[in-house]
Amino acid sequence: MFATLPDLLRLLVVPVFAWAALRDVRTRRLPNGLWPPLYAFGALLLVWETVRLWSTGTLGGFEGRLFLVQAAISLLFVAPLGYAFWYLGAFGGADAKALIALAILFPTFPAYEIAGATLPLVETQIGVFSLTVLTNTVLLGLAYPVGLAALNLARGDRSTAMFLARPVATDSLPDRHGRLFEDDEGTTRNGLDLDALRMYLRWRGLTLADVRGDAKRFRDPDSVDETFAPTDGGTHVGPRTDGGQRTDGGSQTDDPWAAERFLTEIDHGAYGTDAETLRGGLDVVTRADRVLVSPGMPFVVPMAIGLVVSLTYGDVLFALLGAIGLV
Repeated sequence: MFATLPDLLRLLVVPVFAWAALRDVRTRRLPNGLWPPLYAFGALLLVWETVRLWSTGTLGGFEGRLFLVQAAISLLFVAPLGYAFWYLGAFGGADAKALIALAILFPTFPAYEIAGATLPLVETQIGVFSLTVLTNTVLLGLAYPVGLAALNLARGDRSTAMFLARPVATDSLPDRHGRLFEDDEGTTRNGLDLDALRMYLRWRGLTLADVRGDAKRFRDPDSVDETFAPTDGGTHVGPRTDGGQRTDGGSQTDDPWAAERFLTEIDHGAYGTDAETLRGGLDVVTRADRVLVSPGMPFVVPMAIGLVVSLTYGDVLFALLGAIGLV
């Protein structure tokens, strides 16, 4: 394999993203400390290449100006996209940080000579590699609903929700990620987040089986006595939140499931859940043995795959557009 030393060093981030993808699938949690070293590593490589171009006298020539333009697009356009997608709710925090890391690490196309071939095979005219990783990631993400629909069809499900959700056993919810695709009024895309459900159950010191076994009793807000730390709702043993200390507050008779009390006591959000959504979700999981769940797809997973595809094949969208004569 022949490549510049910075491009060879960039390959070190591939196993990091692979690990992040596996952890994201298992826990939907990535440590905040993962990203700053990647930012620093990418910045170091960027400075390294800038100094190399300057020392060879090519920074002011066409090669150097092209490098600076590509780096500027990656840092000033692709990286802010990560923050914008997070701000608009399209990304989770880890997804945004991962895209920012890629924008710093891969502003330009790397090149690897292997067995007479130069990888990536397909480059774009603009030459911003982080943008290629993003478009490949989006294409992979679009394939996820198709795969979910195929899985539902194989199980005989031909509902209108088959591209977005699948039926699962209610008893399995404590170990699942995603959100309910139904409430007490029917299907909805704004159902209860399963992390919020776990937070609520931990706050009450109950299991889902407890609640399902005596829903009428636990729906009464007077049944809430001692409360506990809700954690962050993850399926793993993770960091505690700021709320959920033991309390002995009075009940609210017009507060079924003590939903309002829960959201007030934890003193922070529960993944955008309001009291009505929480009540609707609890009504569903206590009366049905199977429920629709939208599992979602952590964006870091297709991002890690998209990075590998980008490093080997290159820009899939550019190749498709070229095949039909649009570029």
